[in-house]
Amino acid sequence: MKSNPAIYVEGVGWRRERVASLLRRLKGHDYQGRCIYMITLCTEGRQPLLGRLMRRTAAVASAYVEPTELGSEVERCWREIPKHYPEVSVLAFQVMPDHIHGILFVTHEMAVHLGKVINGFKVGCNRAYRRLVLGSSEAMPQKQGQNGRCGEGAKQRGCKHPEHGMLFAPGYHDSVLRGKGQLENMFRYIADNPRRLAMKRDNPQLFRVVNSLKVGERTFSAIGNQWLLEHPIRLQVRCHNNKTPENLRLIALQKEYFFARGREGGVLVSPCISAGEKEIARAALEEKLPLIVLLENGFPPLYKPPGKYFDACCEGRLLMLAPWAYHHERRIISREQCQALNSISAALSNEVWTTAFEQELLRYTSGEE
Repeated sequence: MKSNPAIYVEGVGWRRERVASLLRRLKGHDYQGRCIYMITLCTEGRQPLLGRLMRRTAAVASAYVEPTELGSEVERCWREIPKHYPEVSVLAFQVMPDHIHGILFVTHEMAVHLGKVINGFKVGCNRAYRRLVLGSSEAMPQKQGQNGRCGEGAKQRGCKHPEHGMLFAPGYHDSVLRGKGQLENMFRYIADNPRRLAMKRDNPQLFRVVNSLKVGERTFSAIGNQWLLEHPIRLQVRCHNNKTPENLRLIALQKEYFFARGREGGVLVSPCISAGEKEIARAALEEKLPLIVLLENGFPPLYKPPGKYFDACCEGRLLMLAPWAYHHERRIISREQCQALNSISAALSNEVWTTAFEQELLRYTSGEE
């Protein structure tokens, strides 16, 4: 099995890469020992069986999820996990129309793997599913057929897999929360889910992954506001990758320059390779400036931009472009790829960062004529 290393998601913390099967676990981690986990489970076929998105006012900040009867039963099963496994404490739960998020704290060593705890929770949910949705109190087969598919009866009932009595898709997604501040960040992330869903529904075109966007001679995977490519001022962000005092001073000057141009309406175009380029991109998001970001990796199905990128995408301030196909592996970007991304950022810009302009900026800020 290929490893699935943790990646840092800005505003959230270290998370493993989300994959469609939800079957990957963190390699080498002790799933019986003391630890805090954020758990995600999706309904089979992403059916919206668990709740309805509602709003108290027209504002997205007022969004909340009203659980269905089944959703309430799922929450009850979640909160009863400590009755069956006293070593586990429930710290949070959020129901969404087609998935749930929850945080579990394994307070001390368990005799079983975390997967056993999740499986027991699923058993209770399946009973409620059969009773409330399928109209049956009898036990049904607890595993899918070949390739996870069911017979023709499932299709006739308008639902992907209703006949096997399984509410949730196979497996589960876990995030191991170990770093400082990660638990607080995850509490905020879970509580913010209804607002994020409302934003996505209000702006579906900005969250749709396009896998064949043609720009010049290149084809990209893209998500976000494609109209940023038509903006009359597009500024290439390019920084040297070293930590000398002279270069750190230059990066500070570049940030000041790009912010001034961004506030005038310019769009920053960054490959986000060097530390300076990443710093300017993060700061641009904080300042709510328009930004085009180039990425080495494409986008998986159901991709959602992380952290501050999500709000920027919703507000039309962000376009993410990837010239290469999506891959599961964590790869080190090659020199050739860095050169390609720098060339692409220059091609997408109508104000290219040059050595001559860099020297002019340094002379001007030092007071030289």
